[in-house]
Amino acid sequence: MQFDVKIGVNPISWFNDDLTSLGGETPLAVALTEGKEIGFQGFELGNKFPKDKVELKATLDQYGFECVSGWYSGFLGHDSVEAEIDRVAPYLDKMLYNNSHVMVYGECAGTIQGDRSKPLYMRPKFRNDGEWQAYADKLTRFADWLLARGMRLGYHHHMGALVETPADVDTLMRLTGDSVGLLFDTGHMTFAGGDALTELKKHLHRVCHVHCKDVRPHVIKLARNRNWAFLDAVLNGAFTVPGDGAIDFGPILQTLADHQYKGWLVIEAEQDPVVAPSYEYVKKGFTTLKQLVTHIQGQSS
Repeated sequence: MQFDVKIGVNPISWFNDDLTSLGGETPLAVALTEGKEIGFQGFELGNKFPKDKVELKATLDQYGFECVSGWYSGFLGHDSVEAEIDRVAPYLDKMLYNNSHVMVYGECAGTIQGDRSKPLYMRPKFRNDGEWQAYADKLTRFADWLLARGMRLGYHHHMGALVETPADVDTLMRLTGDSVGLLFDTGHMTFAGGDALTELKKHLHRVCHVHCKDVRPHVIKLARNRNWAFLDAVLNGAFTVPGDGAIDFGPILQTLADHQYKGWLVIEAEQDPVVAPSYEYVKKGFTTLKQLVTHIQGQSS
């Protein structure tokens, strides 16, 4: 059994896209230099990366990084497939040029993930089975179109969005076609009330990308009890890197290996870098994942 994975990182530990005051003063070069020193093979994209596809490739090549993927804000929750295809064209061109073949699809129709005035219970929800089915049909059509062009859609279940809870993910996977892959996020799944390992096992055949983030349960409890907005939960430390929270990543990675998952394991743990220094925490996350991956690979050799 070969566990053929790469370990990448999202720059959100250095600077945050949703709350730009977090790490806003940190240059992209700092994240890239530190990421290289720690040992990552690739970066997901963030707001400080070049928008031009050629400049992006040159920047990543300078540090020897692969382009892992990048967040794409989708609006199929209230728009047509045709409109989404028009919107995605520049993103698709840039990512394929940079040899990235998995899209981080984040549904942004009605999302409150970036709105600090709205507590998490105010997130959008589908009202009935008909709305669920209509959304799933559009998502499948869009994913089919992307796959025909060499891009796999990895659906990012996310706090504050239409698809948040374990039940939401179950419904989405049941109603969509196989072209709709699942970006499994350990932190968001746990925050949403699920057991990460249990939920992962349900949908292994659809997982095409993995975000590895840990959680601090006491902060999540406060977020629920005090009706915090998502970003307030982030500011108070709901998320952290693997090895620093409550999630046991050993069984999770072993399950992925047993299912012959091939792809990226991405550390993506939004925190305040003043409270959780980027280099220190990201290195801890990398060391945790690297040791687990090495152990699994050693067992199979």
